[in-house]
Amino acid sequence: MSQSADFMELKEDDIRAHYAAATAMLEGVDHTPRIAKAKEAPTAERSSGIGTRRRFRSTTPGLVTRSTARPEGVRLIERIEGVGDDALPSALQATTLQALRRALAIGLTVGDQFSDATGLAELKRENLEGRLSDGKKAEFTDLLAAEALAVLFSFANAASYLLSSSATETTVEIGGVEEVLTDNAQLALHGALWELDQDLALFADADAKTVATLLAFTEQLMEKASLRAANTPRLEPFNQVSYRVEADDLTINGFTPARAAKGSKLTMTFKKPNEVVGNHIAKYQSMKLAKMVMAYDFERKLNPFADLGGFIFTFMGDGAPGTGKTTLIQMMAGLMSGYCETAGYPFRYQNLSTDNIDSYQGKSGQNAKAFINNVIDPNVIGFGTIDDIDQLAGKRGDRQSSAGQLEITAVLMESFAGANTVVRGNCTFGMFSNYPENVDDALRQRAGARFLVDGPQTRDDYVDILNLLMGKNHDIPLGDFEPFAAQEIKKAVAASFDSHAKPHEEGLLKVFDKVSSEIGDLDTINKLGTYLKGIQEADHRFTGRAIKNITDAVKVRAMDFELPDEWMEEPDLFLFKDYDTKLGMIKELRQPITVEMVIQEINRYADSEFRYADKSDEVAIANMVREYGLTEQAKRRYLESKG
Repeated sequence: MSQSADFMELKEDDIRAHYAAATAMLEGVDHTPRIAKAKEAPTAERSSGIGTRRRFRSTTPGLVTRSTARPEGVRLIERIEGVGDDALPSALQATTLQALRRALAIGLTVGDQFSDATGLAELKRENLEGRLSDGKKAEFTDLLAAEALAVLFSFANAASYLLSSSATETTVEIGGVEEVLTDNAQLALHGALWELDQDLALFADADAKTVATLLAFTEQLMEKASLRAANTPRLEPFNQVSYRVEADDLTINGFTPARAAKGSKLTMTFKKPNEVVGNHIAKYQSMKLAKMVMAYDFERKLNPFADLGGFIFTFMGDGAPGTGKTTLIQMMAGLMSGYCETAGYPFRYQNLSTDNIDSYQGKSGQNAKAFINNVIDPNVIGFGTIDDIDQLAGKRGDRQSSAGQLEITAVLMESFAGANTVVRGNCTFGMFSNYPENVDDALRQRAGARFLVDGPQTRDDYVDILNLLMGKNHDIPLGDFEPFAAQEIKKAVAASFDSHAKPHEEGLLKVFDKVSSEIGDLDTINKLGTYLKGIQEADHRFTGRAIKNITDAVKVRAMDFELPDEWMEEPDLFLFKDYDTKLGMIKELRQPITVEMVIQEINRYADSEFRYADKSDEVAIANMVREYGLTEQAKRRYLESKG
């Protein structure tokens, strides 16, 4: 996974220098579609007495002052100003056109930067002068395609960002975007504007619908450009640099959609840490993670914990029904929301639920992608949860998994550990399940940390939870008992970690004992690696990704400290410090990695995999037994009917 990127400022003068060209595109372009087909738009009749719209006329010397578009050409200014019956453009129409012009100018400026950085500008000059050598033609073609996608995505990204403040609850389903051309940047923009014009003609019958159509179109265009970019070479200079537009507070980070820094208002019931009974390691790690996320630096767009390698980007919480997974979510969201409120940071929480599974092909994947993009927005602190992920994400090869579930699985796998995944440390994703054995193996292994949510375990735990849930509307005496003493977190966590010095699952314990008897104490990298190989021989699903998750968990253990509460309560002490200062403060708290930590984390992770595998095998056997029984019963009925 990649982390931070260098920042490159897009100067305001450079952006404004493209305003004339952007205005000309909005005024009128000719485009003959090459991929998409023209859509039939209803012809709106004007009311009698209503005149035609005024046209924008460029006054820039050297530019034509009449539209070069044929009558069937693309005239977005006329299209947008033609919505409604008023002879004068509305304020929202003017705002929309201003946003589109600026977005086009930003896209063209990004294209200039890309051309200069890659040498494409010189190749364009050579081609224009007829001196481009045959040996450079392939490179020229590749760079033109890369520039086209960078410009196209930057235009859509900027337009979506700039128009977000004008969005209402009105939504529009436009379908997919098809006219995505990569011959060159100008043709790519012309094709996009042609298709946008088609959608506006179909759906924009009011100002609110105009903005909704534009936002839907830009989302689809970004999605299509991102997909094309995955198989397009020479895009590294665009992916590795973050372009900053200071006037708009906009940062373009490769093919990651920008979002306006708006938080989501939470209506859930928050839980305090002492209201989470049992689940000591899960509670401790959730509390740590809530504070870790808050160390994110909005200027650098990076978290020191992500820089040091001790940040949990994805985790999985599993346990039996009723053990406290929802309570854990409420506690973590409550902590993060409170910290953000104190610091004045925008906080965004979102849950991906079964409501996001759609019967329309591709829509479920779009819903999952929108969920991911909302949470990873680098301008907010984000927390995304996927409750009951075994019902939401399909297991590949399972005949009972719907197409929508498999779409969600594919999006989550790519987003959590894909080639373009960027871990900045401003957000975290939690996957929760009562039946993690039903989650696709590859998706489950993308959970960097495992939280066993096993609920109350001891007698003290059960007294605590009874006392908590009974409330205060009774006169029953508590008895000789100190409330919540057993929930003293550091003491309970230390005991929980120590318990993993040896495996809990029977299958893993056999591997541990066998390896230990052959090579002695696991006190060197060589011996620990031998133990890992032994685990892999017992369970083929224990792959290199599992080793990475274990080492990440070990690095988190090296950060086995909670940021002091006063750092969250008084932001000037830590949160408002510059990035380098925060990094230094965290390094001072870091502790060395020990052999005991490594063994405990190997056992914790492998225990969970063996637990999942055992349950999965039992479920598979039970299903086969049931099918065999049904087959035998069907045979008997068949023979009886024949007799």
